[in-house]
Amino acid sequence: MSTMNYWKYASYPTVGLTDRTWPDKTITKAPIWSSVDLRDGNQALPIPMSVDEKVEFFKLLVSVGFKEIEVGFPSASATEFAFARKLIENNLIPDDVSIQVLTQSREHLIRRTFEAIKCAKNAIVHLYNSTSRQQRDVVFRMSREEIITIAVAGTRLVRELKEASGNPGIRFEYSPESFTGTELDYALDVCHAVMDEWGASAENKVILNLPSTVELSTPNVYADRIEWFCRHIKDRSAVLFSVHAHNDRGTAVATSELAMMAGADRIEGALFGNGERCGNMDIIIMALNLMTQGIDPKLDFSNLPHVREVYSRCTRMTVHPRHPYSGDLVYTAFSGSHQDAISKGMKAHKRAPDVWDVPYLPIDPQDVGCTYEAIVRINSQSGKGGVAYVLEKEYGIQIPKWMQPDFGSVVQEVTDRTGDELSAEQIHELFQKAYIGGAKPYLMKKCTISWSDEDPDRNDEVATLVSSSMVGPDGEFSFKAKGNGPLDAFVRGMTSHTGIGFHVDEYSEHSIGHSSDALAISYIRLAFDDGALVCGSGIDSNISLASIKAIVSALNRYKRS
Repeated sequence: MSTMNYWKYASYPTVGLTDRTWPDKTITKAPIWSSVDLRDGNQALPIPMSVDEKVEFFKLLVSVGFKEIEVGFPSASATEFAFARKLIENNLIPDDVSIQVLTQSREHLIRRTFEAIKCAKNAIVHLYNSTSRQQRDVVFRMSREEIITIAVAGTRLVRELKEASGNPGIRFEYSPESFTGTELDYALDVCHAVMDEWGASAENKVILNLPSTVELSTPNVYADRIEWFCRHIKDRSAVLFSVHAHNDRGTAVATSELAMMAGADRIEGALFGNGERCGNMDIIIMALNLMTQGIDPKLDFSNLPHVREVYSRCTRMTVHPRHPYSGDLVYTAFSGSHQDAISKGMKAHKRAPDVWDVPYLPIDPQDVGCTYEAIVRINSQSGKGGVAYVLEKEYGIQIPKWMQPDFGSVVQEVTDRTGDELSAEQIHELFQKAYIGGAKPYLMKKCTISWSDEDPDRNDEVATLVSSSMVGPDGEFSFKAKGNGPLDAFVRGMTSHTGIGFHVDEYSEHSIGHSSDALAISYIRLAFDDGALVCGSGIDSNISLASIKAIVSALNRYKRS
């Protein structure tokens, strides 16, 4: 038996932070959010967005509530430069929004970047150079000192160009790229050198972005690195700590959440996790995770379908149907037990609507612009509770609990045979066909009900007369029968004429709708002398006739042993 080549890989070093405090912390407020959709996400597209698509996407991000938006790498291409200039020259940037621009620590790229943001009211210049051991040894073949020199030289030029511009709205962000592959003590040395060159202080903060450029460890180890850094930075008040987590291990959201617990102030990410390789941290997921804990995420995703539509159209990317909060299937339930629990939970929520507490749904779909209509979907894995929920939600038919297994088996037979999912319309058609559709052998042609109650105070008076014209297996027949109510009278008449012994075992009824001309629907279960229990249903504007029709329905479904 062959095995995978696990021996080729070295385990990631831990921090050795024995007195870590982040596991006992709780996130109580939203971070500073920074969208990198228009840079990091755009770089990862097979067909990059056009300038017009970028403008539309930028407007979407503004409408959601982002106050810091990375708009690109303007020194890298003419398109990205033109986009930055269009935003500025056409006054498309709200006064309370800062655009962020990325540049390597290289003189000509930095100067071009400042040309791109000329006249921008608020801008963040995001400088980076790679600091990891791997990049130093393999890519650049430079010493630690040489890499620090690159970072300091770039910082100095950014400071000088800001001063020359006279624009106090320009802020500075520095990333030791490949932070996860950089020795902690060395990353700290680089950041200290940058802070000194920038003149970082509580009044002139620097954003230090410590990216998980490649996700190499479990989220707890990354959190240890962030807490270590927050402890050892020489002036915490002069720094906003930012994290930018990629999703190589599939844990970018957890990495960012634990980083916040460890001291991070700011989170970079992208809608739907778009970005290079496995993508960036998904800001939608993290923001709505906060919301499910009763925390204001400071971003508005109350219309997720619209956000997804603009995203898909501009990026030409799809959203997975199981994507948390946003996928087509995340507010559905196919399992019968799940359907039943959701149905009961939704009813309970209507009685106590202040706090959301519905099984299997951590968030109210309506809060993100989705609806309840698609919550329960019916296939071969569905149960009776889900089927009942669909009929009640879509058609007002409230099948009683004792009848649900009977109709559930009707639906199950179809889904097992076809393997298809059933729509609400198809489920309603099955109900009509099974119970309402006038199946043979019995058909009621006419029925009248009259009362002759000589003593109204008596409850057991046999005073209801039913006269009925029927069609049976042997042709037409009529009968008149008395009982203590319409059902009792009709049962007496039918048992006397047909010779079939049965009685009413269960009964329920309600109106469909609330207007004066609403229909009545009755549900009945007959117990036959041979032990069979058979359900039926009837609909009529007259509740008594609806009940009698339900008896006929059950008789037509009865198969003699």
